[in-house]
Amino acid sequence: MFIINGREISTEQPPYIIAEMSANHNGSIERAKQIILAAKQAGADAVKLQSYTADTITLNANSEDFMIRGGLWDGRNLYELYQQAQMPWHWHKPLFEYAHQIGITIFSSPFDTTAVDLLEQLNAPAYKVASFEAVDLPLIRYIAQTGKPMIISTGMANAEEIAEAIAAAREGGCKQLAILHCVSGYPAPAADYNLRTIADMQQQFNILTGLSDHTIDNVTAITSIAMGASIIEKHVTLDRNGGGADDSFSLEPKDLQALCRDVKTAWQALGQVSYARQSSEQGHVKFRRSLYFVADLAAGTTITEEHIRSVRPGFGLAPKYYHQLIGRRLKAAVQQNKPTNWDCFES
Repeated sequence: MFIINGREISTEQPPYIIAEMSANHNGSIERAKQIILAAKQAGADAVKLQSYTADTITLNANSEDFMIRGGLWDGRNLYELYQQAQMPWHWHKPLFEYAHQIGITIFSSPFDTTAVDLLEQLNAPAYKVASFEAVDLPLIRYIAQTGKPMIISTGMANAEEIAEAIAAAREGGCKQLAILHCVSGYPAPAADYNLRTIADMQQQFNILTGLSDHTIDNVTAITSIAMGASIIEKHVTLDRNGGGADDSFSLEPKDLQALCRDVKTAWQALGQVSYARQSSEQGHVKFRRSLYFVADLAAGTTITEEHIRSVRPGFGLAPKYYHQLIGRRLKAAVQQNKPTNWDCFES
């Protein structure tokens, strides 16, 4: 069983929705609080932060190794990018307190051991390992020692690396572990997601599985529910045109609200294997086809194809008996537009 802050997460429960704030605070703690409130109002189960500084995630270097070439942040230096995107550590306590005040679960992705220590001081209820850190097995083991639930994103990781991350978490003492299928493109095209991988991951690793979705709409996330995803993580912002590092591929509040609604509808639609007549169908059974007399007929008449038809509604004998009725004799007279029944015919 996987539980975060009292909320059970499994295929038997509605999908768990994580609103990822990432760098979308854009340097304002008030904007960060507004995103937390928007996530709560949209119906998300949790809001997630990222806990790092430029110095804990990279080096202050300008060599080519530390330059970004191509993509959304083309030409940026890693240190400079993370300086802009980082969430000041002294914000964490007031943001945790605000989330508790309005009643939404809050946790974070730590990017080094000092971030884990900070989050432990705030009694974080769970931890998320970002895709780029899925290969940092010492960090995963350190997080696992907290005994808290852990979610690992698997973007860019191959099957062997995913297995190593899972093993490291288990070795560190993690009892509640989930993985998220992920494509670490920003944004990522839906065609790259190969959602059938989710079912394969469940089978191969025997573990609770979800989706970290970097596409720009909700279709991929909703579809993943049919593949067995129990957790959905999406970046959220107040304004996609806000100019922040991650704003352009994040959901605005109205889209997050639609996601929270629609993935639950998708989960409800999965239901279970059933060939039984459903309650919404009961009133329509009478409109199925059945066999009706289409002429006034005297007693003793031998039924031909001109005398009966398969039509709606369904008060007569089922159409499967059509050929059994042809050639039978009527026991009594019948009127046109009356339903057939076995009592109408001689034995």
